[in-house]
Amino acid sequence: MATTGEASCSNVQSRVSVSSRSYQVVIAATRDMGLGMNMKLPWDLPLEYKFFQDVTTKTSDPKKRNATIMGRKSWEATPLEIRPLPGRLNIVLSKSRCLNIDIIDENVLVCSSMASALELLATKPYSLSIEKVFVIGGGDLLRDYMNAPSCDAIHLTEVDISVPCDTFAPRVDTCLYRPWYSSFPIMENGIRYSFNTYVRRKDDVVGEKKSVVGTEEYSFLPKMVFQRHEEFGYLNLVQNVISDGDLSDNGTTLSKFGSQMRFNLRKTFPLLTTKKVFWLGVVEEILRLISGSTNLKEKGTNNMWVNDEAREYLDSFGVNATEEDGDHWRRSDASQEFSQLADIIDKIKKNPNDRKIMHSACNPLDFKLSVSPCQTLVQFYVANGELSCQIYQSSTEASVGIPFSIAAYALLTCIIAHVCDVVAGDFIHVIGEAYVNTADVKTIQKQLQISPKPFPILKINPEKTKIESFEDSDLELLLHKER
Repeated sequence: MATTGEASCSNVQSRVSVSSRSYQVVIAATRDMGLGMNMKLPWDLPLEYKFFQDVTTKTSDPKKRNATIMGRKSWEATPLEIRPLPGRLNIVLSKSRCLNIDIIDENVLVCSSMASALELLATKPYSLSIEKVFVIGGGDLLRDYMNAPSCDAIHLTEVDISVPCDTFAPRVDTCLYRPWYSSFPIMENGIRYSFNTYVRRKDDVVGEKKSVVGTEEYSFLPKMVFQRHEEFGYLNLVQNVISDGDLSDNGTTLSKFGSQMRFNLRKTFPLLTTKKVFWLGVVEEILRLISGSTNLKEKGTNNMWVNDEAREYLDSFGVNATEEDGDHWRRSDASQEFSQLADIIDKIKKNPNDRKIMHSACNPLDFKLSVSPCQTLVQFYVANGELSCQIYQSSTEASVGIPFSIAAYALLTCIIAHVCDVVAGDFIHVIGEAYVNTADVKTIQKQLQISPKPFPILKINPEKTKIESFEDSDLELLLHKER
């Protein structure tokens, strides 16, 4: 079969003009992008192997299969009991015609180059039978093709160890790729690691026409990876409220009780992409709470006002900040001398193992609030040098209120992590009553038909170390396009 594969590739190379397939990279690497030592993996991670198997094997069309492309050394390093990789077309790259493949198998092809392999896959019957193409190593192949224009995505298992390796992959070029998904850290056999997918920034490819905002498609990703985008947690929540919510007595709202969403703040910032979120309003709201201001119309440092119209708009969707909210973040007792925010920061810095690093927005001793705060409890947690936050929100409207609250408290978590010199970790959003107005159902259903885009990245001014010193200009969203 090796001979047949070589002949097929040679025939492709001799053509004048041949189309070519794009591909995705699937690898696991250490902090230093080490792949292995002496042709062996320096770890035993069964869940990581299952992820690799699922990504490279599963297809949307049951009549098709995927192809894996590997170098000769990677082929030889593959254990005999799983060589060739089952359920996939194995393509081995080797310039030597003496490559010893000691099996006759229709699942194996040998090509002399990456170009000839991709061109072969673009011709029949492979163009009809192969759904996706994955490059899986080794180091030389990745060095040349991991950041090449034909690579659509990189699925990188980031193994949080530093061990001797003799084979390496290049680092992900963040000028070319942006994060799509990053799993929460996994601990297995004493090793901490996470699954990460980076997608190519299509509008930055040289010579390629820039995409129109809102038209970017990421259907080239494996279905299991595509559906792991964290925005689907929000979209599924809203869909659940609409399809299975309780109708109020007056027929104006649908609601569900007891919902939870989780967001990973380590690489990206959860500003939703299927609708426009009032980002400048989010920034001003959080800076107002940090300052302890009780003025809902306080002027921003960039001459921006959270004015009456904007405030009325946010209030109508459950983002009902009160004039006392800012005061409660800074003080909570009758003596007005205790700052909850200062106490939180002090505990994170001096006693990170404290189990009560929290803020309460509801003071039982103070019932003069005209509108009860929705965010009644905020708790912080420190582990592994990372700061996580969980908020409890008693009730909020799902279309605008929830997206605003996600962004606001994720931002607060990132700012506090920054001033405490720790990494932002998880953000958990617990909602008592999530509701939608029945009059908005059709509009929300249209939103549910929109596919998410990669989340933006939050950049915080590294020179600011005091939480009271932040201004609008110190908080920047990178790679953000408004819907």
